[in-house]
Amino acid sequence: MIGKLKGRVDSLDEEGLIVDVGGVGYLVSASARTLRALPGIGEAVSLHIETQVREDAIRLFGFLTQGERDWFRLLQGVQGVGAKVALGILGALPGDALASAIARQDKAMMARAPGVGPKLAARLVLELKDKAGALGGADFGAPEAPAATLPKAAEDAVLALTGLGYGRPQAAAAVAKAFRALGAEAATATLIRAGLKELAQ
Repeated sequence: MIGKLKGRVDSLDEEGLIVDVGGVGYLVSASARTLRALPGIGEAVSLHIETQVREDAIRLFGFLTQGERDWFRLLQGVQGVGAKVALGILGALPGDALASAIARQDKAMMARAPGVGPKLAARLVLELKDKAGALGGADFGAPEAPAATLPKAAEDAVLALTGLGYGRPQAAAAVAKAFRALGAEAATATLIRAGLKELAQ
């Protein structure tokens, strides 16, 4: 099974790309978000790969981050979600929005993704509510950053909110939104208040 590919971008279209690895071209499907973030033709690329083997085909799905690949796997555990719909969801919703939609049971936000109607949106937020905690609001659009991506004040705010009983994905999404709005100088107490206000909406 292929888990990762490192090579050069040979060609791109709206559904995927060909990665040239030592003269062998691998056809890789990807979300619209991943495709927008890829380097140009001929440039180096490294992708996390999910390999799916069917009776009639072997398909490769590529992701810039392991977090996006984990979401791809998780989404397909929901009845009615195949690879195409999962890629559509990942292309339409960034990591924090996806985590937030599940945490808030926001069916309307989930239904923004192509191929997701009201019934499937309801099933997604319901079935993923207790499974998405480990993934949180992973950023899909850029290669993985070091583990300490949250500044200390924001991380402390997340810990405070989880101490109040909120799940980590909900708390992290709320604090991340508050941090973006308030800026890097925001104190922990300010982020906690803004996070609570966000969670109460």
